[in-house]
Amino acid sequence: MNEHFIINLGRQLGSGGREIGQKLAKEFGIEYYDKELIQLAAEESGLCEEIFERADERAQQSFMGSLIGNRFPFIGEGNMALNNFLTHDSLFKIQSDVIRKLANEHSCIFVGRCADYILRDFPNCVNVFISASKEARIKRLCAQLKVKKNEAVKLIEDADKKRAIYYNYYSYKKWGAASTYHLCIDSSILGIDKTVEFIKEFVKAKLQK
Repeated sequence: MNEHFIINLGRQLGSGGREIGQKLAKEFGIEYYDKELIQLAAEESGLCEEIFERADERAQQSFMGSLIGNRFPFIGEGNMALNNFLTHDSLFKIQSDVIRKLANEHSCIFVGRCADYILRDFPNCVNVFISASKEARIKRLCAQLKVKKNEAVKLIEDADKKRAIYYNYYSYKKWGAASTYHLCIDSSILGIDKTVEFIKEFVKAKLQK
């Protein structure tokens, strides 16, 4: 496919969304962006990566009120804190600008970061949400992270809460709801590789309309 297009992937922790995204990027021969966006946002803004990482960490622990209210010191040259502050909204805008810039430059896959909402007016976008059964998610996390079942359950609950709060606040939509995406798929039914193939064919079919 030579057409300029974007795939936006939402995913549940433990669903294999990252692996699916990476394999899709390889299948289509396009760029893949996940955590890389933190580094790119830092480079684009001139801020240190830690600011964006701290924002992510605090969002995990916050409810709606603190998500809106948190502020971070602007770290300038030499890592000296200046008198002005960055809010979560400011950091979101910086990251959003990076996503739009990358989308305009080349075909790519974005994982999370409300990219589907940020690129809502961008032509040739395909928005996909990847879920999995709770049992499959727990099994995957236990194997990947070498944690016990109760730890995996806690990680899943925390991640689901964090991602829902972040997505719902910035997109005004509902994270994981079928009406929010073009395709919702349970990776535990087909397995990772067949899910990749299914999404690939769906993307090709949608873009040919």
